[in-house]
Parts: sequence; structure tokens; C-alpha cells
Amino acid sequence: MKRISILICTYILITSCSVKYNYRNIKNIKIQAFKIDKTSIRAIHAIDKNNVYYSGSIGDFGFTTDAGQSWSTKFVSYQDSIIPQFRTLAKNGDDYFALSIESPALLYKISKDKTELVYTESHEKAFYDALQFFDDGIHGIAVGDPTEDCASVLLTSNGGNSWYKVSCTDLPQFAVGEAFFAASNTNIKTMGSTVWIASGGTKARVLKSNDYGKTWQIFNTPMIQGIGPQGIYSIDFADKNNGIIIGGDYSKPNENNATKAITTDGGKTWVLVANKQHTNYKSCVQYVPNTNGQEVFAVGVTGVSYSNTAGATWTEVSKDSYYTIQFVDKNTAWLSGNQKIGKLVLK
Repeated sequence: MKRISILICTYILITSCSVKYNYRNIKNIKIQAFKIDKTSIRAIHAIDKNNVYYSGSIGDFGFTTDAGQSWSTKFVSYQDSIIPQFRTLAKNGDDYFALSIESPALLYKISKDKTELVYTESHEKAFYDALQFFDDGIHGIAVGDPTEDCASVLLTSNGGNSWYKVSCTDLPQFAVGEAFFAASNTNIKTMGSTVWIASGGTKARVLKSNDYGKTWQIFNTPMIQGIGPQGIYSIDFADKNNGIIIGGDYSKPNENNATKAITTDGGKTWVLVANKQHTNYKSCVQYVPNTNGQEVFAVGVTGVSYSNTAGATWTEVSKDSYYTIQFVDKNTAWLSGNQKIGKLVLK
């Protein structure tokens, strides 16, 4: 009996490992747009099909709880005269965190009853691009362009109540002209205690830390690079090994040379996919949950594209311009763009 049990377990293990993804027959992809006046929205936090939060370019923090039928908005200002331009947003517990891009860099903790400034930085080169929390709800990270010869990295280890800037002695050195893009709040990806950050400009590389940002490695990619608007704009991982990066040249958005690449070893090495084929420049890429890393969406000013081959082939599904996308389940995602929020439904 013991031998038979071992054989059965071995068979189950082998067959389960060889199970392939059951491709869906998606017949319809619908995007509903909601007008949000006077603001450009590059950062969202999607909770479910009815609830999504956003931060915008005029110091606005807004949300809907009824699938877009109505919207609530509050506005943040600094010293009554400086309006923070938000391109980042992250949720931790019941609190939201939004970080402005330019000096003075202003990081706000937005709670139900109050809005609190938890970090400021005044530097002529300050420019912050993305903000995320780790799964534990204790650690968080924000990333910005260099003010010295390394990335600007902010960390928190108390749930966001206070933040500190990491010294360049503890970070990889950046090339002159290497920086980040504040395009979609998705050039950071966290998973467990690991974080990946994607750069662009003169170099398009991936920074990786396995210990909440204490120690770092940096890896080269074959993505387009060399000048300011070129590089990686977004990064996502389906699991600890399999990930995708996307970007291109913002100044030439219709070109599709070296705009997307994948990794199977946790970000150490990257291989171009669908090179010189669709898609062109995109500002955000996201895996569809519960699809074994096979289904992927990418959005940008050039439209919305879809892959069910882990990025090897792509299909354009909409010419609508969006900056970012975030899925809440296998069939529903929220998007944001210039003066609009979108809701995508797969059927």
C-alpha cells in the first residue's frame, strides 16, 4: 500500500506540473469611460468592480464606490499655494498614500478623517515617479530620479507613518542620464519581500532587492535605451520568476523596436518578445490574474493591447488612450488617462 501511495502521489505531482493554461475564448472586450474634469490621472488603486481610487495632477484624490455612477473628490494643497501633482498612489490598510513629483516632493497619508504630510524633500532635482507597499503592510517604497549618482529611494518600515531616503552608498550607481518615468505608477513591482524597479533614459535596467530594499542588485535589459524618452516604463511579475517589462520611445510612440521583454529567472536576464511587431510604445503592462502568466494587457497613449501568449504575440483591442490599468479579477480592470477613468470588462 505504501508503494502504491508513493506512485499515486508521484503521478499527481508530474501531471499537475504539466497542466497547461486553458486559453479563454474572449468574445468581447468593453471599455466604459467616466469623465473626470481638469485632471490627468496616472495612478489608481482598484479594489473591486465597484470601487476604485485615484490621485491626479491638480492635487486631487477621488474615488467611486458605485461602479462610476458617482464620484467623490478631495483636494490637497501645501502652504495654501503649492498644488501637488500626483502621479503615485498606494493603499496600506485603510490609508492611502500619494507622492507629488517635483520639488518640494510631498508625500501625504490620506485617511478617512484627516490628511497628513509624512515626508518632504526640497531639492532642485527631486522628481518622484512611483510608490508601492509590500505585502506585509509594514514596509513601503517610493522611487524617484537621481539627485546624486543613484536612484532616489524612500523606505518606510512602520506602515507609512514615517519615511527615510536611502543613501547612495547602499544603492547601485546610475549612469548619467539614467532615471525613471512617472507614467503609470507601475515601474515598481513588489512581491513578498522582493521589489523590482525599472529604469530608462541612457540605460534601461532593472533594480532588484529581496529584503525590502536593504540590499540591491541591478541587471541590464535589451530594451531600447540611450536617450531621455527611451526605456522601461512599466514592470510586472506573474510569480517570483516570470516577469515582463514594457516601454519604448515616448517621443516616437508608433515605433516598436525593443519595446517589450520577458524574464524567467526573476529579472536577472531579459529576452525581447514580439520585437518590431505590435505593440508600440506603452506606459503600463499588467498580467491578468489567475491566467498562469499567459494573459497580459498593455496600455498607453497608443491604445490598449492584449496578449494570451505571455507577451509573445499581441492584438490591439482599442485605440483609446490610457496611462495605466489595474485588474481586480480575471474579467474586470480599471484604467486611467487624461481627464478620465475607464472600466474594462472581458466577456
